[in-house]
Amino acid sequence: MHVIDRHTLTGQVPGPEAALEEGMILCIDKPLEWTSADVVRKVRFRLQRHWQMKKIKVGHTGTLDPLATGLLIICVGKATRQADTFQAQDKEYLAGITFGATTPSCDMEHEIDTFYPWEHINRELLEKALEGFLGEQLQLPPVYSAKIVDGMRAYEFARQGLETPELAKNQIRIYELEIKDFVPPLLTLQIKCSKGTYIRALARDLGIALESGACLSSLRRTGSGNFKADDAVTIEEFENFFN
Repeated sequence: MHVIDRHTLTGQVPGPEAALEEGMILCIDKPLEWTSADVVRKVRFRLQRHWQMKKIKVGHTGTLDPLATGLLIICVGKATRQADTFQAQDKEYLAGITFGATTPSCDMEHEIDTFYPWEHINRELLEKALEGFLGEQLQLPPVYSAKIVDGMRAYEFARQGLETPELAKNQIRIYELEIKDFVPPLLTLQIKCSKGTYIRALARDLGIALESGACLSSLRRTGSGNFKADDAVTIEEFENFFN
């Protein structure tokens, strides 16, 4: 498997055989406000142009919301056959969670709909609440999520003003929750979790556990399996490499 990351970016530019015969993995640092599909389209277009190919298989291994940044693993060619394997790997995130307010999407995509008291939240209460989120659990996805219900994405119901059918809970596992900084009402939290974990839902549920409200104010995926965001390349670096 040919891997393109910060360690291999200065090497020889691979030809199409890297994707067609071996499979190629790109570690991309997804920009803010880009969708994961935007990155896939950009990669496909650039490789088709560079390799002078009309068709090439390209896909990602786990959606990142537009307001999230960080590691997005892109599979090219034969590597797309292993996309499910990469998607099933554990994930790491650095999340900013703001207490005292909620939004319909549980993040900053939508305006605040309700304010809550947050002044009572101290570090002791926070640490105790976080302990309750460790381990295996059932998690209810956010209404604005990519969860498929009745053949549609849940967010499609929400954005069209339709009543969202009842969402099934996901079986997840959270391995580690480490407070990196807490300046009320903002918490910076490092998270290690299983695939399928919605960090927006964790923020929502943490707010409820602390008798307040909360929403995700920032999110960066810092790792997926053995791949790290620190090793990922920017879109500009990728384009320059395959110029």
